[in-house]
Amino acid sequence: MSLGKIIDEKNNDLSKRLDMQKVPQHIAIIMDGNGRWATKKGLPRTYGHKRGVNVLKEILKASKKLGCKVLTVYAFSTENWTRPIKEVDFLINLFREVLRNEIEEINEESIKIKFIGDLTPFPENLKKIISSSESLTRNNNEFLLNVCVNYGGRQEIVKVAKELAIKTFSGEIKPSEVNEELFNSKLLTRGIKDPELLIRTSGEKRISNFLLWQLAYSEIYISDVLWPDFNEIEFLKAIIDYQSRNRRFGGIESLPNESLEDSQYSS
Repeated sequence: MSLGKIIDEKNNDLSKRLDMQKVPQHIAIIMDGNGRWATKKGLPRTYGHKRGVNVLKEILKASKKLGCKVLTVYAFSTENWTRPIKEVDFLINLFREVLRNEIEEINEESIKIKFIGDLTPFPENLKKIISSSESLTRNNNEFLLNVCVNYGGRQEIVKVAKELAIKTFSGEIKPSEVNEELFNSKLLTRGIKDPELLIRTSGEKRISNFLLWQLAYSEIYISDVLWPDFNEIEFLKAIIDYQSRNRRFGGIESLPNESLEDSQYSS
């Protein structure tokens, strides 16, 4: 039996276990392990990043096919500038190359692309391509792909806090008016539903300064698979695991025939 046929059969088995009514509408992914994948194979780390782009394309298609509406991926963090300069330069050039080669197809698929983060340090030619890509896809409403570049969760929260502090000091708003709803409206993800599911590949059990505010009640799924080996089968596993969980948002699960008197003292 061919590898392709085995994968198709596994896909079908997993698809049967999937509840299409409970597919998370917003999935966030920390795409981790590109460099380690390449190093294990005796290849330059850049090969892992190239392979990672192909995996993202596969997962993007799978997300859309399943009925998910938003995919937010961590492509380049504020901490990634500390990597070797050759790797940073390669990543910046890769962003530019991928956008040039893929943006027409992304637009044809009715996908809106949005870049989240501080774009200031990037070269002007990359910023122009990012701007034109966002403009081209602005009116697409079937699916949203958020690409987080030079993004940090703490930095985002501090930025919003400063903005609200200035507005308070100037008298534009009252301190008593600062609440979660107002804070939410100033975030880079404003207007977008928070992720129900966060997937992190490579087995690392941390969120690495990613969407700190937005992930407050997200379910977290850790995959030991390195990102370049992550595929639709692994993606389906993550969603099925998500669907098995009881999302209580700080409350408790009601048991059958449980009275209010019984439940109000439960923990």
